[in-house]
Amino acid sequence: MQTMQANSSKSASESRTVLVVGGTGGIGGAISRAFAADGCEVIATGVTQNEIDAFQPTSGSRIDARRLDITNTNEIEQLVGSLPRLDVLINAAGTILRNDAEHEANAFERVIDVNLNGTTRACFACKPLLFASGGCVVNLASMLSFFGSGPAPAYSASKGGVAQLTKSLAIAWASNDVRVNAVAPGWIETALTQPLVDDPVRRDGILNRTPMARWGKPDDVTGAVQFLCSPAAAFITGVVLPVDGGYSIA
Repeated sequence: MQTMQANSSKSASESRTVLVVGGTGGIGGAISRAFAADGCEVIATGVTQNEIDAFQPTSGSRIDARRLDITNTNEIEQLVGSLPRLDVLINAAGTILRNDAEHEANAFERVIDVNLNGTTRACFACKPLLFASGGCVVNLASMLSFFGSGPAPAYSASKGGVAQLTKSLAIAWASNDVRVNAVAPGWIETALTQPLVDDPVRRDGILNRTPMARWGKPDDVTGAVQFLCSPAAAFITGVVLPVDGGYSIA
């Protein structure tokens, strides 16, 4: 594992190239800004031009925002093919449908295609560059990787799949000095969860179960992601790390 040791000994301030798929959204945007603040070259993707235009990078940071449809293999391969190197891949693109919409077959398939298949497409497309750099991957799983969800069966199934994909690629890619981990955010205030934040019954139920008694912020997730990509995590692969204020153990 000499290559891994060499790459893991890089200083935190040494520039790395980081691709954050879904990196202009709530959690993804916070991750993009955090890596840019550390001096990394960051490529952050958004699914629409409006999303990219609305993204607010940190002043003076090096973030290259690009449009990407994670359900389109050709677009992914073109983007990855434009990169001279890649040290870190973050898969943060995701979607959820409310009001029991995921109980309809086409909607279920759409959520799976974005959350699970999209993560898989990005991993496979980036594999050669990650093998060349001895890089690392962090996927965005969810606390619903561990629980079922009556209202959101597709989201729950997709995030369960992301957890198992993470473990499987960690095993498959370890001999090539590539680490693959995931974080499993709990209730984080983003555009996806805003309907729940605005619902007093759902909001209070979540707060009452969460030992830390608050909703998380996107920045609460970034530290865990940065740790898993750092030299301090050089011997960690295949983990799905909850970042949920204790919700999953309550």
